[in-house]
Amino acid sequence: MRSWLRVRAGLSATADGLFAAGLATLNLPVLTIWLAGLILSPLPVLGTDILTVAVTIVRWRADLERRLAARAGLPIRRPYPPPPKRSEVGDRLWVRWIITDPATWRDMAWLLPGALVAVCLGVITLAIPAYGLVGVGLLPLWLHLGEVRFGYGVFWPTMTTAEAWLSLPQGLVILAVGLVLAPLLRTTDVLFTQLFLAPTMSAELRLRVAHLTTTRTDTIDAQAAELRRIERDLHDGAQARLVSVAMTIGLAERLVRRDPSAALKLLAEARSSSTAALVELRHLVRGIHPPVLAERGLEGAVQALALSLPVKTPVASHLPGRLETSVESAVYFAVAETLANMVRHSRARSAWVTIGHTGDVLAVEVGDDGVGGADPARGTGLIGIMRRLNAFDGTMAVSSPPGGPTVVTMELPCALSSPKI
Repeated sequence: MRSWLRVRAGLSATADGLFAAGLATLNLPVLTIWLAGLILSPLPVLGTDILTVAVTIVRWRADLERRLAARAGLPIRRPYPPPPKRSEVGDRLWVRWIITDPATWRDMAWLLPGALVAVCLGVITLAIPAYGLVGVGLLPLWLHLGEVRFGYGVFWPTMTTAEAWLSLPQGLVILAVGLVLAPLLRTTDVLFTQLFLAPTMSAELRLRVAHLTTTRTDTIDAQAAELRRIERDLHDGAQARLVSVAMTIGLAERLVRRDPSAALKLLAEARSSSTAALVELRHLVRGIHPPVLAERGLEGAVQALALSLPVKTPVASHLPGRLETSVESAVYFAVAETLANMVRHSRARSAWVTIGHTGDVLAVEVGDDGVGGADPARGTGLIGIMRRLNAFDGTMAVSSPPGGPTVVTMELPCALSSPKI
């Protein structure tokens, strides 16, 4: 099994190396377009349009290389900061942002040496297994039998039929060496690419600050929306009932001497209204922080949530301890909203929830066998979950092809606050 995995990894790396070498042939035309856009950028109207096209093409090419790097197991983050808020594509502020961004010049500096390295390593990645296949296919033997002067491996030229037959084991060895070297060559290419296309320390810091600014704004907006919801629920629900109770008790006070039976009816009505107000307050408290979450932790709260669903939803959890209260609350409501979306839209017959903690990362997977097609860009539900997780530096990935299944994976960096007893 391990041998087959190594063979598959070698074949995949060989294909990626060949593809990277093919893409590298685009680098020179892309560099030409970029230089033309840069030289013509001072021209009014036309210059900025050409620069816009050139920047788009260069970053598209760099992003393709980053995707190939991710396939090799070495993802490269995009280093580009967000554009100025008041800028528009092609205006003076936008052009200044492009020209002063170090990532722009690093992309340009990578195009030519990156192409040379990718082509050289891609040719080597392909040439070694191809040379091995020549021996495995016994081509030296057929050429020798046809009296064509040819050599292979350690025999050059091939003088006898026995030496020609030995091309088969030599080819197998060379093919195996090529498949073993292919991932190493791909890694070398990716590491060279990282020198240019990966964010620098200062760029990482800027991206981090921009991310924190965005998540802080989203968190403040979410808290403000939650406070407005609580205020609205209190005003329209419990507060209105309590006002009704006060008015009913006031009427009962006036009637207690003249019509005691009517006063008793009013007091019974007031008691009923106060009971309803208490029920609404309990529901409101559960919406803020469910008591089951405080009593049983994330595992118990999610299991209780799954039992209330109309579809079968097993919960597999492996948490050796309790999480921080804020993290438990965020994850619980994220899971609850994901399951609610599943019930409303997926038409699923079953679902599942998996919770695990490895190292300092909490991983939660919520899936269903519904119709699929979930897209965060088409609705606010998944975007709201993302914003909730972003406040804790969490991430969310959605896999939902048409026809299903839908799998939502959430990860949050966090430590366990206390072990289970």
